[in-house]
Amino acid sequence: MAFAWRASGLTYNRYLAVAARVVRRSLKEGPRLQAERRGEMELRFAKWENGKQGENKSLAQENASSMAEHASEGQK
Repeated sequence: MAFAWRASGLTYNRYLAVAARVVRRSLKEGPRLQAERRGEMELRFAKWENGKQGENKSLAQENASSMAEHASEGQK
């Protein structure tokens, strides 16, 4: 039996991010604002090829574009 998050095309990390966002949004105003600030982060990555670092990219932007591309492929 496949997990629901896997069947829907999500990675486990993306599934956890969605679940965390849902929990944060369900909190009352004060604790929600604190939790949302803790949840914000800016991760960057770069691919290395032949011992040289490639362009730094935002992980959030790359995830969003990958999810949009995956969604458009599913509609075809």
